[in-house]
Amino acid sequence: MDRRSAIGAAAVLVAAMPLVARAQVAKVARVGFLGNSNASSGATQVNAFRRGLRDLGWVEGKNLVIEYRWSEGRSDHLPALAADLVRARVDVIMVSGPSAIAAAQKATDTIPIVFVLLVDPTPLGFVRSLAHPGGNMTGLASQYEELITKQLQLLKEALPNLSRVALLRHFEASPAILSAAESAARSLGLVARTLTVTRTEEFEAAFLTARSERVDAVQVLPSPYLGAHRAHIIELAARHRLPAFYELGLYVRDGGLMSYGPSSDDLYGRSASYVDRILKGARPGDLAVERPARFELVINRKTAAALGLTLPPALLARADEVIE
Repeated sequence: MDRRSAIGAAAVLVAAMPLVARAQVAKVARVGFLGNSNASSGATQVNAFRRGLRDLGWVEGKNLVIEYRWSEGRSDHLPALAADLVRARVDVIMVSGPSAIAAAQKATDTIPIVFVLLVDPTPLGFVRSLAHPGGNMTGLASQYEELITKQLQLLKEALPNLSRVALLRHFEASPAILSAAESAARSLGLVARTLTVTRTEEFEAAFLTARSERVDAVQVLPSPYLGAHRAHIIELAARHRLPAFYELGLYVRDGGLMSYGPSSDDLYGRSASYVDRILKGARPGDLAVERPARFELVINRKTAAALGLTLPPALLARADEVIE
């Protein structure tokens, strides 16, 4: 190569270097994870989400950065945290629960949002329809209205003498959830007592009310806030010797009695496929909202024994997981 050619080749390399650098930067995706609890309580969901991404080739520290923001169970912190993720210029925001989704929706109408939700997102105004979400949001959503009757039936099977049930709810939970639970209780001939809490300091009083009114069990209604403080709820149920039924298996694995609902690991693992497709160019409004693919009945036999309960063998045989 003569001197002129060498100089020309060097010039081409120098000119190309910024383009190469920009291409390398572009390969690193930035995902915002807006959590309702803290890193410890939310570890199960985060790990399932990360596994799902890893299976699709996205690895933190290699081609992926995840910006974590935790509300510590404080819904009033969510708007500021969502706005912070927008300022961080993430490519996608991963979020769960109505309050957090609403905060992300208000923070941006351009950054794609992937959600996990335990109720129908359509009446909440998050999507136009399940098949055609439109806008910048999509994800996975259960429909609690279809699950609550099954949950109470299982609770009745576990407690044959069940006649009074307390419905523990957070004040920010969708009214549709409470309505469905009350309707399901009536259809099964149960007397339902609604106990609404706004902050953790009210949990103790709610359980004391349940005991004083002689309810037979507590049905914990879906709520990111209650999920963030599930250890406290499980402890109170044990201390007041009240059987409690939950939506997600993670409560039972942490010491709760029973749950029936979508698999949390499945929901968060599958949400990674939405993030993957969006990072590769798909528009969230074109990706249909999916329903949970896996439901699980989880029973903690150790907790049952501590409460003095002998669960029917047929119920234990149908459980997807029995914790001894």
